[in-house]
Amino acid sequence: MKKVILLLSVVLLSGATFGAEVNIVPKPLSVTLREGSFHVTSQTKIDFGKSAELRRSAEIFAEAVAPVVGGVMKSGSQGAISLTVDPSLETEAYTLEVTPERIAIRGGSAQGVFYGLQSLRQMIVDGQGTIPAVSIEDKPYFGYRGGMLDPCRHFWTVDEVKEYIDILAMHKMNRFHWHLTEDQGWRIEIKRYPELTRVGSIRKETLVGQYMHSNEYDKTPYGGYYTQKEIREVVKYAAERFITVIPEIELPGHAVAALASYPWLGCRGEGYEVRTTWGISSEVYCPGKETTFEFLENVLSEVIELFPSKYIHIGGDECPKESWKSCPLCQQRIKDEGLKDEYELQSYTIHRIEKWLRDHGREIIGWDEILEGGVSKTATVMSWRGSSGGIAAAKAGNHVIMTPNTHCYLDYYQTSTPVYEPQGIGGFLPVSRVYALDPYDHLNDTERSYILGVQANLWTEYIATFTHVKHMLLPRLAAVAEVGWSYDRKDFEDFRHRMKSLRKSYDAAGINYATYFFDNLDEVKQEK
Repeated sequence: MKKVILLLSVVLLSGATFGAEVNIVPKPLSVTLREGSFHVTSQTKIDFGKSAELRRSAEIFAEAVAPVVGGVMKSGSQGAISLTVDPSLETEAYTLEVTPERIAIRGGSAQGVFYGLQSLRQMIVDGQGTIPAVSIEDKPYFGYRGGMLDPCRHFWTVDEVKEYIDILAMHKMNRFHWHLTEDQGWRIEIKRYPELTRVGSIRKETLVGQYMHSNEYDKTPYGGYYTQKEIREVVKYAAERFITVIPEIELPGHAVAALASYPWLGCRGEGYEVRTTWGISSEVYCPGKETTFEFLENVLSEVIELFPSKYIHIGGDECPKESWKSCPLCQQRIKDEGLKDEYELQSYTIHRIEKWLRDHGREIIGWDEILEGGVSKTATVMSWRGSSGGIAAAKAGNHVIMTPNTHCYLDYYQTSTPVYEPQGIGGFLPVSRVYALDPYDHLNDTERSYILGVQANLWTEYIATFTHVKHMLLPRLAAVAEVGWSYDRKDFEDFRHRMKSLRKSYDAAGINYATYFFDNLDEVKQEK
């Protein structure tokens, strides 16, 4: 008996990790468990050398795990956690080595190190500070992994936008698509055109209930916008988390807020007001006027000064053509440019704005409608009406970001019995359906090379609080993140198991989320 007790004591003191698991989302490329474990406390120091980027990443990490380890870790040379850049690795790749004595994270860049810290964060939270000895090698499959937020239908404060960015970062996402202009509100300060925010950022009231069934309005003015100072603050905040902010300035449709501010931008030239309901308006920019293009170029001049992103999203979706058909100036433009119809007039508008942006060192992203009437080879297509637009674009040789509403629209309901959910736009999109996204569907090896990655979209017609935003976002964002990072190693049942550990990180961060997936209620018909 004494020998058994002695043997047991040796095992406990050695920190052996019998039955230990490493459950990280998104799934790493390889995980090899070793013997022993390491316990992280607030006294554990982080060594990042002289790198300012690594210092900031270490600070973000230390703040995130502070509630679990009992305080904020400090920096120090010869720290037990070491962060280094290893140029022999790919930019976003990292290795994470844990022994009973130390933790070492190497990244192909500071960005790779940051992602290694996100994995370490999950492990620390999952084990309440104790993590198994392990060797992890990891890198993302797709280079573009994004999340979109709509502040136009309902407005989000700078602090709320930062929290959204934090959530993207913990899932190793690297793009934040910020949808800044709409029929229901213009949300970006443009100093040359002050009426855009004085008038265009405020609607006199908002529809109550579902768009297709309600005629009730709340009779309350609603508005908000981001100053250029605030935008720079958000861009900097995102960059510290290795997220590029891609602004969207909608054209030629979804422009009523701009038309209400400057009526001469429309074909009718008068009588516009910021839209108080959802859906699609027939009132759009008038491409028959040179002043319209002058306005758009002036707006974009200020936009590109605020956003260093290579890409500028210009919308291009849901643009009715009725006003163009009855507009003498638009019809004259069609005739002068030798265009066939109004669809080619939209294509002319997109081409012209794209050329201007390209001349200024930027590239465009547009929704898949920009394919109608023809699109240049240098335009990137964001496929939202299912995957068909992205498939067509890739076959034509255009770069594509897959964000089909069938898998990536997180404003859809999460359960098969939505009467138990807060209000949504409709549809049914459980986690399993999100996870089933195949960005390469119907594409051969050559065509697959044009797929840049994936993106989750969160439209907010029916989402009026940020608590509701997070409820719709999580845990489905984790499924999009795993498609983007771990496409070549997906396994839904394994994902379901690992999500139990990621859930602990949500709880530790104080982030609310929908529980249907965790309770196995998202795809079960519930009784009333």
